[in-house]
Amino acid sequence: MARTTTPTGAGSAWAAGGTMFAGVVLLVDGVIAVLKGIAGIAENDVYATVGSYVFAFDATAWGWIHLLLGIVLGVVGWGILKNAPWARATGVVLAGLSVVVNFVWLPYAPVWALVSIALGVFVIWALCTASSSPSGDSVL
Repeated sequence: MARTTTPTGAGSAWAAGGTMFAGVVLLVDGVIAVLKGIAGIAENDVYATVGSYVFAFDATAWGWIHLLLGIVLGVVGWGILKNAPWARATGVVLAGLSVVVNFVWLPYAPVWALVSIALGVFVIWALCTASSSPSGDSVL
C-alpha cells in the first residue's frame, strides 16, 4: 500500500487565507479603535464607567490611546495584506497590546472591549500558526 503525500504548496492556500483574514481583522479592529477613540475625544460623557475599577482613566485619554492604536493597527493590517516582512511580528505584538488595552477598557464599553479582545486573540493565533508565503507575493 502506497502512502500519498501532500504536495509542498498544498497548505499554502490555508496559510494565505488565515494570514489574509488576520490582516482584514486587524484593519477592522483598527477602524473600530479609531471610532472608539473619536467618540472618547469628542464627548467625554459618551462612555460611562460600569462599576469601579483600579484602572480609572479619563475617557478623553482613552480616546487618544484608542485613536493612535487604531491607526497603527490599520497600517499593520495593510502591511500583512501586502506581505511586508515586518508586518507579521508587528501584528502579533500590536494585537497583544490591543488585547491588554481592551481588557483595561472593559469598564467603559464591556461588549466592544470583549469583541476587540476576541479579534486580537484570533489575529495572534492566525499570525503565529500560518506559514509565510515562500514566494514573497502579497496575499492581495
